This record gives sequence, structure tokens and C-alpha cells, in this order.
Amino acid sequence: MKILTNEIVFRGHPDKVCDQISGAILDECLRQDKNTRAGIEVCGGKGKIFITGEITTKAKYNIKKITKRVLEEVGYRTNYTIIDNVGKQSSDIALGVDKGGAGDNGIMFGFATAETYKLLPKAQVILQEFSEYYDKLRQIDNRFLPDGKAEIVGFYDQNNYLIGIKEIVICYQNTEIQRAETDKILMEGLTEILKRYKVNCDKFIFNPTGKFELGGFDADAGLTGRKIVVDSYQGFAPVGGGCLNGKDPTKVDLTGTHKARELAKRFCKKMGLKYCNVQISYAIGLDEPLSIYISGNKSDIVVPKELYAECAVSKMIKDLKMLDKNYEKLAQFGHFKD
Repeated sequence: MKILTNEIVFRGHPDKVCDQISGAILDECLRQDKNTRAGIEVCGGKGKIFITGEITTKAKYNIKKITKRVLEEVGYRTNYTIIDNVGKQSSDIALGVDKGGAGDNGIMFGFATAETYKLLPKAQVILQEFSEYYDKLRQIDNRFLPDGKAEIVGFYDQNNYLIGIKEIVICYQNTEIQRAETDKILMEGLTEILKRYKVNCDKFIFNPTGKFELGGFDADAGLTGRKIVVDSYQGFAPVGGGCLNGKDPTKVDLTGTHKARELAKRFCKKMGLKYCNVQISYAIGLDEPLSIYISGNKSDIVVPKELYAECAVSKMIKDLKMLDKNYEKLAQFGHFKD
């Protein structure tokens, strides 16, 4: 038996808000122009939201309006100074992308585990469901404020399957009014989720410093792409290092990672594996991957030659319907929920 920890941040965490703003701008551009090329970066803090990066598109969009709408829906004030510093994508990149090539170099990872019907780790699923529960709760009970995060410290078997929980740490922003009651509400809600997944928790820890009233952009800074582990598998599998948010689908950081997840699920089910890891690598401007590596709990897996053509950038975009996804929604609680 071993002890492992995984983490999620709530939708209102400043980094996640920046991810959502990047995703919302991308969604609007893709809605109007499927040929949009984008790498949108957002930084927020201390009364300012700074939006930079690259967008080349025929779409007509209002960055300030989109940003204020996201802030309001997350539960924050909207009277921030919003600075638009967006430029166009480099024409050098377009030389390769416009003929179907990858929008960047990089390595991407996918993961699947038979631990749950979603082929995701049980602890990850629990935290995703809890973060969604928290977001709904703060919309109906104004004692709960948007910012926060949670960790599960779990006991695991040799297959990295969760067999018990040592402790769950919940840091949540709140008004500090009736704290004993709000702690109890969260513990009861989380306990119901744990029951569904037939796992017990030995100890709950709420706001270990004793207080969490000041949060969000007033207490912290946020940055697009700083929660790549939360966006993928919360520490249960390798991540390639590239952000998944604010990038159009020609960026293999995004599409290659989604394809690697699809392959991991496929091989996990097809070969009856306990778990499966996939790595894919790309070179900017080239369509097919440089390498594909697949391993499971049994052994490494021979990669069929035809898989390289299947993982060509243009084919992945079409097969995975990457131009039709809601990237703002994917940025809220993690890209992989099923």
C-alpha cells in the first residue's frame, strides 16, 4: 500500500479564471471563423486583467465584453481594468500550419485507468464532482465565495487504485460567517460523493490557516496555463508541459493531448488493461507525429503503423470534432471528465 495525493482547483481560482477567459475568447472566434489561429494568454491580479498572445481570425469579437461576462459568471466583480494586448499569429508558423502541419513542437500524454467506468482515476472523478458541487453551492448560498482548491491524500494498491482516504483538505473562500455550518455543508456534500464511489475518508481538513476570506484576483494573481496538471490527470500521469487552454486545434498541445487520451481509453478497453499511458510527439509544420509510445500495466504495446496517419493533425481535428468543442467549459473543471 502507498500514499498518493492529487489536487483540483475550483472554477473561481484565479489561474482557472484566466483559462476560462482564454477559452471563451477562442470559442467566439471559432464560432465565427473555423480557420481561426490563436494562442491566447491572460494574466490577472490587483484590479487588472491583461490579455495578450496571438489571434489571426476573420471573427469580430469584443475582448472586454467577453472577459466581463466570464468574471460575472464565475462570481467576481467586473470593474477590472481590462488591457487588450493581442497581436496576430506569426506568418512563419502559418507556413506550416496552413498546409495541415502541427502548430508547435511538443510531447503530449494520454492516460486511462480501468478504476472507474469513466476510465479516469477515482480520486480525480471525486474531486471533479466536488468542485462542480461547490460551484453550484456558491451560486445559491452567498456565504461561499468562488476561490478554492481541494486535495485527496489516498491509500493505493499496486495498480494505483484508491482503497481508502487518509484525509481530504478543502481550502475554500467564504465570508467567515457561520463557518462551522459552512464546513458541515461541504463535509456532508463530499461524503455523499464518497458514498457513490464506495470509499471512506478518515479526516477532513478545512482551511488549515483558519481563515480564507480574501481570495481571487484581490489576493492572488492568475495566469493561463498554470494548472496543466489539473487540466489533465491531477498527478496520476505525465503531462507534456503545454497548456490546453486558449489555443486553436492546430496546436498539438491541445489536440494531440486529446488524441492521446482517446488512444489510452481505446487500448485500455481493447487489451483489458488496468491502466494505459500514451505519448505522442510532433514537430512544428509537420502533419504526422514523430513518435508514438504506448504502455500498459502488462508491457509496452506495439504501435500499429497506421496509427501515425490516424494521428495526423488534420485528421485528429476532424475525428475529435475539435472545432466544435466548448473550450471555456473544458477550462472550468479539467479537460478530461469522461
